[in-house]
Amino acid sequence: MKNLSTRFNPQGSEVENPNIEEEKREQHIEEERARRDWEFSLSTVVSSSSDGASTDTIGIIEFDPSDNLVVTGGIARKIRVYSIKSFLSGENHSHGERNVTWLQHNDACDYYICTPAKLSSLRWKPGSAGRVLGSGDYDGVVTEYDLDRKIPIFERDEHGGRRIWSMDYSHWDPFVGASGSDDGTMQMWDPRCEGIKNVAKVRPSGGGSAVCCVEFNPFGGPLIAVGCADRRAYGYDVRKMVDPVLIFDGHQKTVTYVRFLDQHTMVTSGTDGCLRLWSMHDARMIRVYMGHMNTRSFVGLSVWRTGGLLGCGSENNHVFVYDKRWGEPIWVHEFGVGSKDGCDPNFVSSVCWRQVGEDGCTLVAGGSDGILEVIVGKKRAF
Repeated sequence: MKNLSTRFNPQGSEVENPNIEEEKREQHIEEERARRDWEFSLSTVVSSSSDGASTDTIGIIEFDPSDNLVVTGGIARKIRVYSIKSFLSGENHSHGERNVTWLQHNDACDYYICTPAKLSSLRWKPGSAGRVLGSGDYDGVVTEYDLDRKIPIFERDEHGGRRIWSMDYSHWDPFVGASGSDDGTMQMWDPRCEGIKNVAKVRPSGGGSAVCCVEFNPFGGPLIAVGCADRRAYGYDVRKMVDPVLIFDGHQKTVTYVRFLDQHTMVTSGTDGCLRLWSMHDARMIRVYMGHMNTRSFVGLSVWRTGGLLGCGSENNHVFVYDKRWGEPIWVHEFGVGSKDGCDPNFVSSVCWRQVGEDGCTLVAGGSDGILEVIVGKKRAF
């Protein structure tokens, strides 16, 4: 498998440069070292009682700000809330050389909230101490839920009934939220502005292509990133929502996810089967990550900022982990029980890193069959 890092030797060079060959060897050594840096293992499997029905597809997984709670949503029209502790109890069974905890959703789930529509997005509201959770659904409605009382407390329908693919809250002004929809718009709203439909509305793609993902800068800046079906991602300054200040052009198909990795870089995912790392200063593409399969579905994308690791699903029902420094995966895990003929109809549909720890990490992955898997990583000591 080729390393598709943008640090490749320029095309057209006909003379072998020994310095470049030495650089390639050193780079290969560093890649192998990155693979040996981490030891990953399956810790817990939470299975569905409906034997993998498509109605249980998990489309979203999110950790709360304290990293002690996990929420999931998807086709089942339920918001399920789990505590990390619940994933650590249960009956252990041998899985290769490891012990794995096996649970049922009904036993592992602390509680759930029924929703009126299928869910495509969940985000915790900043400043609410983990009490308020926002959702975007297939009916084009943004709803906020009070998890203490388990009731909806805010609702708005600004997309004309068209499916919302993604929603997020600003960390610069936590009252402000944004949603992207099949209607080709990204809209920002503020519940403090009564009688006003939205505080800003943009249509990134001139052709009206769907807005598939939105994310505010989690480090508090005024930037919001948007990914579209027109194969591009855009960056807007929320103080002047007219034209994008950055355009990220490189994907060959729909951009399904945008994730800020740090204050200087952002990662995007597309149905061209690639993750791409971009500079937030000049929209320059830094690196391409390949190995997973993604041609038509939302397979999840999450970044662990402390460790510089990227996680995503795949349409061949595997979980992939990349180190931000290298274009090839450092770890691949077959999800679920697999298929005897190798033609598994299921796929990994969502992933989320827990943002705590330095020498240890936790990745939760969900599948189209409703299964959750908890994967733990430990940094090896050399």
